[in-house]
Amino acid sequence: MKEVQGTPIALVLAALLASGAEAVAQGAPPVQVAAPLSQTIKLWDEYTGRFEAREQVEVRARVSGFIEKIHFRDGQMVNKGDLLFTIDQRSFRFTADAAQAEVERAKAQVALAENEVERAEGLTRNQTITMRDLDQRKANLAGARASLQGAEANFKQASLNLEWTEVRAPIAGRISDRRVDAGNLIVGGQGATLLTNIISVDPINFVFEASEADYIRYVRLVQSGTRPSGRENPLPVRVRLADESEWKREGQMEFVDNQLNARSGTIRGRAIFDNRDQFLTPGTFGRLQLYGGEINALLVPDSVIVSDQTVKVVLTVGPDNKIVPKPVTLGPIVDGLRVVRAGLAPEDKVVVNGLANPMVRPGAVVQPQPGEIKPPARP
Repeated sequence: MKEVQGTPIALVLAALLASGAEAVAQGAPPVQVAAPLSQTIKLWDEYTGRFEAREQVEVRARVSGFIEKIHFRDGQMVNKGDLLFTIDQRSFRFTADAAQAEVERAKAQVALAENEVERAEGLTRNQTITMRDLDQRKANLAGARASLQGAEANFKQASLNLEWTEVRAPIAGRISDRRVDAGNLIVGGQGATLLTNIISVDPINFVFEASEADYIRYVRLVQSGTRPSGRENPLPVRVRLADESEWKREGQMEFVDNQLNARSGTIRGRAIFDNRDQFLTPGTFGRLQLYGGEINALLVPDSVIVSDQTVKVVLTVGPDNKIVPKPVTLGPIVDGLRVVRAGLAPEDKVVVNGLANPMVRPGAVVQPQPGEIKPPARP
């Protein structure tokens, strides 16, 4: 073997290759890598919806007349049965008095007819009058009793109309403003004048729409026994308003519609929430999280996810220390980390630090250093 100044050529070539590899390694940017965090999590699916009153009633009168008095303040809380409007009662009271007098007259006719029948029965035994006369008096008694029943029914109807001159709250809740003022003539019954409306405030509903794909996924989870049915079980839900960052308001599912909307391809769901402080108002929009069951998930920080047009990508380091991009399907954030539904394997080395270096790009050689993925500390 030839020598260079006493050193074998093979050793010189090995030294040159080693120095070149070291130079390449020195030029490769350092990055921290870690395996995705694998743990069992509760999956929460998010939907947009709005709050609705659990009960809502349009207040209308059952009888026509002039509004005599209004007994509430616009926007106040009312209890069931509270007096809201009084309609002029004079004509209704006169009608009720006349109906009561007719009842008394009918009672007198019944008493007279009963006496006539009783006397006729005695005279018939003595053959003073014929059976035909007795039958006639019994018919008169039956007619008098029927007249009494009709008079009593008229009196009940007149009393009911008099009672309806006092318009009372059918439910408890917050009342809107008055739509008519005292002195106005209103129409009752069919086509009645709208006087105001009342909505209940506690509890309150939250209504949202779920996609057909989500509905099918829930049904399959129910069939597999990994998630209870939302129709038959009060599944937990959470909601936050537009200016809230945490899911502090907790409720439960109450209703799932019986069919999907053919036009939108969605199905309607309803949850119920306590509203003791009356902060939640019908019509307010919010974001809802619905319990989707427990799954074994891989989690990574949101900061390691990059966008390639419409595709979300996570950079990993391959066996040859080269950057390998992996398209991923993302889920919700759990404990500050993003759920990766598909695209990553538990043994992948995810680049968690060093992405800001412009040299860290797909295909580039890097110096991987051990790191760790863990949930961020809560303040």
